[in-house]
Amino acid sequence: MAKNILGKISKERTVSAVVLVIAALATILPGGIILAVTLYVISIIGFFELTKACGVRVGSRINALEWMGIFCITLYYVVTYFVQDTTYSMELVLLMLIALMFVYVFGFSKYHANQVMNTYFALLYAPVMLSFVFLTRQLENGIYLVWMIFISSWISDTFAYLVGVMIGKHKLAPVLSPKKSIEGAVGGIAGAAVVGALFGAYLDNTLGTENFVIVLAVVGGVGSVISQVGDLAASAIKRNHEIKDYGKLIPGHGGIMDRFDSVIFTAPITYFLIILLKMRQY
Repeated sequence: MAKNILGKISKERTVSAVVLVIAALATILPGGIILAVTLYVISIIGFFELTKACGVRVGSRINALEWMGIFCITLYYVVTYFVQDTTYSMELVLLMLIALMFVYVFGFSKYHANQVMNTYFALLYAPVMLSFVFLTRQLENGIYLVWMIFISSWISDTFAYLVGVMIGKHKLAPVLSPKKSIEGAVGGIAGAAVVGALFGAYLDNTLGTENFVIVLAVVGGVGSVISQVGDLAASAIKRNHEIKDYGKLIPGHGGIMDRFDSVIFTAPITYFLIILLKMRQY
């Protein structure tokens, strides 16, 4: 019975992973409005998963804090789509807090301060950080560079798993994730850096550019570190709130926050590292 259940879960995870890859190709390659709308929808779902997990919602009905959150996410993505850089990001992030405080003040004492803070946290965690997938795609050569977000997360996870299985002995975070090892973490970092360097070499050869090898090796290595922190952070939140998964949307994986936990963290880091490292070359 146990083997049958494990086999079914493994099959579900594989099928879901293939579907996700196809969906990523179908949205990231064309970019533009297709990618922006896709990320907007994913952000809304991730936002709701977090507000539910963190106790913002009491009962089954969406409350005023969440409705304000939807408004903030919508405004943020509309502005991000048309501006396509981080010029107004700080202003929008501050306005999100002010908007939530309006609900808190005029709804007092219906909502507790912790609910306001958790709503704001949910806005920053999924919607804002995921928007950097779109912003990276809009960079020069972004159709190629955006894949570093996934190399730094999903490829890193693969190498970390393989190295951990082969030689992992020392626990990385035994309370949060007993199966993760220090050796696996190092393997993930090295693997992402090597794949990043190879991808950079391909881009230099294809696009006639220079120094993408070094830039993307650094992005891959640093992104892998951040990716693993993001994975453990999502696990820590689940442990704090005693839940197994954030949702059931993706068979075999859980919710949006379960599958995109590392991508959420690597997206802004990839964006800023590429800009910083490329600027230093001129």
